[in-house]
Amino acid sequence: MNLADRIQDLDELELATLVCLVASQHCIVDADQIDSLDEAQHELQAITLNLFGLSCAVVNCTGDLSVDDFSNAILINSKDEDGSEHAPSRGFDEPSYFSADAGRTTFKRTSHSAGRLSTSLLDSRRVADVVIAKNLNLAHHHVQVQALELIRGKRIFTRTAVHAAPKRFLFIALVSSQVGGVLLNHLNDQFCLSHSFDTSSLPDTSYIGKGSHRLSFSQDELDELQSLAASVRVTAEVRGYLHNVLTFLRAHRAVAGGVSATATRHLNVLVRYGHQALAPLHALTFVPPSLVALATRKVYTHRIILIEPDDERSLQWGSNVEAVKELLENVTVQDVIEDVLRTVEVPL
Repeated sequence: MNLADRIQDLDELELATLVCLVASQHCIVDADQIDSLDEAQHELQAITLNLFGLSCAVVNCTGDLSVDDFSNAILINSKDEDGSEHAPSRGFDEPSYFSADAGRTTFKRTSHSAGRLSTSLLDSRRVADVVIAKNLNLAHHHVQVQALELIRGKRIFTRTAVHAAPKRFLFIALVSSQVGGVLLNHLNDQFCLSHSFDTSSLPDTSYIGKGSHRLSFSQDELDELQSLAASVRVTAEVRGYLHNVLTFLRAHRAVAGGVSATATRHLNVLVRYGHQALAPLHALTFVPPSLVALATRKVYTHRIILIEPDDERSLQWGSNVEAVKELLENVTVQDVIEDVLRTVEVPL
C-alpha cells in the first residue's frame, strides 16, 4: 500500500499525530469524559509504537508531582544503533530501576548503597520520542514550567545531566475538560493544535484492546512529507482569507485574548504541513480555504479566552451590562470560531 493510501486510512487521532510529527509541533488531546483518559492514553501509546515506531513515555501528573519526578519519568534507556537497549553501568551492587506509577517516580535499591544514583545511570538515559503528560493541567506550575522548557528548548535538566530531546520529538498534553486546573498561558500557547478525543467515534480499527500491528510510517516517509511543505502553494486569495479570519477573531466582541503571534505562526505551519497530510486524500496541489477553516478550529479552540460581560467593549458606549450578560450567556469558544468562519467571505 502506497503512502497516499495509508494516509487515507488514518482516523482523526492518527492524522493529528502524523501532522504534529511532520510539522515538529506539539498538541493537546482533550478527552470529553474523565473515564476515557485511560483509553486515550492507551490509544496514543499504541499509535506511537505501532504506526510510527517511536518510543513513548507517560507521565501521570498530580498536584504533588515534583520537577524531579517529571524529569525522570520522561527518560528512557538509550538504545544502540541496532535498536537493542543499552544497559547502563550502575554504581551499586544490586539492580536499580525507576517507576512513574501514579505520577510519582521512585528509585528503589536493594543494596547497602543508599547514596545518590550514579552519573552513568542518568547519562545513559534519553528523552522519549513521544511524551504523553496525562492531566498536565493538574500539575504544579513548577512542573509546567519544566514542560515549557522541554518544548521550547528541546532539553531537560536533571540533577546530574542535561538531556536533549530527539530530533523528531512530540509532546502531548492529555487532559479532560471535565477536570479542574488550567495550563499556564505560555505553556498552553506552545501547543500547535488541540484534538477532541471521543471513544464513541473511534473506528473498528482502533488500537484499544488490540495487540496487532498495522502498517507503519517509516522515518524516511515522515522526512519526505516534511520536505514537501516547501513546495506548498498558497494563493494571494487564500492568504487574504487567512488574514481576515485572524482579524475577525481578534475583533470579536466575545474574545478577550488568545489570538497571539505564536498562534498565527502555528496556523501558518498547520496549513502548510496539514496540506501534506490531507492532499493525498483529495489530490490537491494547493491550499484550499477549507483547510484554513479546519486549521483555525484546531489552532484556536484551546487558546481563545472569552471575555467577561463587565469587560465587553460596548459598555464604553452605553450598553447595558445585563443585556451583555444575556448576549454572552452560554457562548463557547467553538461558537466564536464558527461565527467568524461564517462571517468572513470565502474566496472562490
